Amino acid sequence: MRSNVSKLLKESWTLVEDRQDKVAAYFYARMFLTHPEFRDMFPVQMDVQRARLLGAIVSAIQDFDDPERVDDYLRALGRDHRKFYVEPQHYAMVKSALIEALREYAGEGWSLSYEQAWSDVYDLIAAKMIAGANEDTDPPFWYAEVLTHERRGPDIAVFTCRTLQPLRFRAGQYVSIECRYQPRLWRTYSMANAPRDDGTLEFHVRAVGAGWVSSALVRRLKAGDLLKLAAPMGSMTLDQESRRDIVCVAGGTGFAPVKAIIDELGQFNRTRFVHLFRGVRSRDDLYDREQIDQLVARHPWLSLTRALSDDADFPDAEHGNVADVIANYGPWPDHDFYVSGSPNMVSTTLRTLAHLKVPSTRIKYDTFSYT
Repeated sequence: MRSNVSKLLKESWTLVEDRQDKVAAYFYARMFLTHPEFRDMFPVQMDVQRARLLGAIVSAIQDFDDPERVDDYLRALGRDHRKFYVEPQHYAMVKSALIEALREYAGEGWSLSYEQAWSDVYDLIAAKMIAGANEDTDPPFWYAEVLTHERRGPDIAVFTCRTLQPLRFRAGQYVSIECRYQPRLWRTYSMANAPRDDGTLEFHVRAVGAGWVSSALVRRLKAGDLLKLAAPMGSMTLDQESRRDIVCVAGGTGFAPVKAIIDELGQFNRTRFVHLFRGVRSRDDLYDREQIDQLVARHPWLSLTRALSDDADFPDAEHGNVADVIANYGPWPDHDFYVSGSPNMVSTTLRTLAHLKVPSTRIKYDTFSYT
């Protein structure tokens, strides 16, 4: 039954996949026309946002054949959506616009079977998100004051902040952030530290292209500014019951959640060796190099291997894709893996680990391609 529904979903998506941009435009136009009050939930600039909600819905629906993997994520997503003041009745309104957009662009290939499959699975997803929101007793979002802001490169900043109310999270998780320079635009960033007694949080941000939020956080944010932080999400958290050694793979500012995990281990670890592989394109991407060397020197159980894919002259590093470097350093018969970076870097690393026969149950990762 479940496999048949999954087949119907994926079959029907092929009817519109090459017209995703038009489906998204129709979806939002229909939703805002029918329910104009929705417009205030979304940012003024819709260029990037246009594909985000639709992409998240489609991704979740197409992952229906792996319900256990997405159950916790959907509940967390429901808690996260409280920051938009989403109410249970809104889900049915979004569903109507989604199915109408799919029906419009699928054309004659659309069928009642396809429509029923999308309807049923959307209802299941909505129920899990609503349940997650209803279970949550925390505020919809937290205000946080920026304490420090430092540029660590032309397009990289590290800043710290403290929430005005306590925020509970685990090392390796991430939150959505909104700043006053781009109201109603939320983007996800990982905390770069384990929970601290003083409640401070550290974030590493790279300004990506014309990214509205990342550019503001790198180039305009300053001490004293107030941010909004949504509910913590993510499953790339430390398994404290495991006794296996650990391999951490970090690309770019994907080092942030890995640093948080190392921070947590530093509080109690005595027996587990941690191999950190840091993969970047060139030496210019190796921000905080001295601080990381000091971290390695402080923990005898921590080792570091740098991998540069496009900088063959840089000394004291491996050269090539970080996934290939990991394969050369193997085998890894009994290790826990934590992988963080761009979606492309994460997927390449996961393929390599699968080829090395590392069980998927020992690999933790988060990507933000649909957040």
